[in-house]
Amino acid sequence: MRLRALLDTEALGLRLLGGEDELDRSVRGVMTTDLRDPSRYLSGGELVLTGLAWRRDASDSEPFVRILANAGVAGLAAGEAELGAVPDDLVEACLRHRLPLFAVDETVAFATITEHVVRQVSGERAGDLAAVVDRHRRLMTSGPAGGGPEVVLDLLTSDLDLRAWVLSPTGRQIAGAGEPLSPRTGAELAGRHLAATRTGRPGPHRAEVDGTTYSLFPIRNTGRGALSAPSHDVRESVLSDWLLAVAADSGDWPAARLDLLQGVTQLIAVERDRRDAARAVRRRLAQEVLELVQTGAPPAEIAARLRVAAPVLLPGLGTAPHWQVVVARVEWVAEDTDLPGGRIAQALLEEVLVDPAVTGLESADRIAVAHTGEEAVALVPLTSLAAPGPGGAEAEEAAEGAAATERQFAALHADALLDTVRAPLAEGLSDDGRLTLGVSAAVHSAEGLRGALEEARHARRVAAARPGPVCAAGHHELASHVLLLPFVPDDVRRAFTARLLDPLRDYDRRHRAELIETLEAFLDCDGSWTRCAARLHLHVNTLRYRVGRIEQLTGRDLSRLEDKLDFFLALRMS
Repeated sequence: MRLRALLDTEALGLRLLGGEDELDRSVRGVMTTDLRDPSRYLSGGELVLTGLAWRRDASDSEPFVRILANAGVAGLAAGEAELGAVPDDLVEACLRHRLPLFAVDETVAFATITEHVVRQVSGERAGDLAAVVDRHRRLMTSGPAGGGPEVVLDLLTSDLDLRAWVLSPTGRQIAGAGEPLSPRTGAELAGRHLAATRTGRPGPHRAEVDGTTYSLFPIRNTGRGALSAPSHDVRESVLSDWLLAVAADSGDWPAARLDLLQGVTQLIAVERDRRDAARAVRRRLAQEVLELVQTGAPPAEIAARLRVAAPVLLPGLGTAPHWQVVVARVEWVAEDTDLPGGRIAQALLEEVLVDPAVTGLESADRIAVAHTGEEAVALVPLTSLAAPGPGGAEAEEAAEGAAATERQFAALHADALLDTVRAPLAEGLSDDGRLTLGVSAAVHSAEGLRGALEEARHARRVAAARPGPVCAAGHHELASHVLLLPFVPDDVRRAFTARLLDPLRDYDRRHRAELIETLEAFLDCDGSWTRCAARLHLHVNTLRYRVGRIEQLTGRDLSRLEDKLDFFLALRMS
């Protein structure tokens, strides 16, 4: 399509501010950005949409426009929702570089422009295949009854013989055509996609798993209702973005097919934005409940608020007799970062606190997540696994307790949650990010929510004391020594572990003696010589020699309980 065609559509709300002589340029696609330098995501021919968040003062306009012009974009459309009228310095910079500039009325969503351009471009470039995109657009705009992303994926299979799946950041299948991906394949593809995204390379990304080649297309939010305005830093959305996995090598595709698949991702992004906009009410209600819990409001007031919120927080369920609390924190190494940690963790929890076996856009409707400061807090309702036994509800209620509750209800467990998210999300966090999670026990009333929140926060601190980019801890660990470890000052921790373990590490480096590994196995086997020797595949005499060397280097005696405990804690704190 041509740029001038955009001015003929009144619903788009575009006004031309400059570049009338360049309106015959062809538009190949749409990109929404507030990056100061979006060049790595541009291939030429795009209509660039921006909310101007990249602009701090007048001097920023010239380099931004120069980058767009050098990349060969078709035109620039600037929104008026944030700053009002488009600044004169941006108008002048576009005139100098002969880049057509449009103003977008504050009443028009970027998603509306994106959908219009995708539909037009797909029609012109893909010929009859535009029916795939147009049919899906009509189905999507008719609401949930339209079928959602599954419809367009089915059409890709029938019209283009392409098998495709929409995946969450952890690889959970949200939508798919035909046979579902295995959880292991989904997690592997999600991890590959997150790693490629962190490098800054534009999609699609190529990945091979079990002999099958996949092309991974990012599905970025095109609207304004989700995490934030278009991200200025890939880390802000990388942990919550979806991806489209296609079982084919896109490197061999013609441009028309690539454009069509990019259009499909944008349509799915529009559908996701619609779902996220609906989540806004649940987020607000969760925020209100969280504020009541944190301020020590009377349980009766919290219970009343939950009853009012139940139709929204628990659609189709009515009530939630039991709740769990999950606390998450995302931290980045850079000290000067201004990334909204609480909101990033909020968007992440909304994606990961879903049963991996459940598919569909609405699978997280019962997860209510709020954020406060740098952490996110999720209220997770628990559904019953079995009907009450003989004796009725009174007998069941009388038998309640933390252990009984978790047997009767599908409670979250920190270890299982960690197994689901650790591998793929570690790729997205790369070397400069960290995610820590804490999971409370189940509680059966509003009176228990404050204690559950504190329990989840304590568990998260325990997780934060552990090494690794993704760590989680549950309430069951708070009754052991691990509860104390996060509160040991760092200098004390370092001195204690160095005194006991550094002599062994130095010896291992010089002689490859594996004393640290031997010590861990010996303690794990409760000091049993035969079990430890069998685990390490050593002769007992060899094991005795190694343990003797450990005692000689450290001056400790591994037959004494006190010394065993010191070594155990040193290994945990290291």
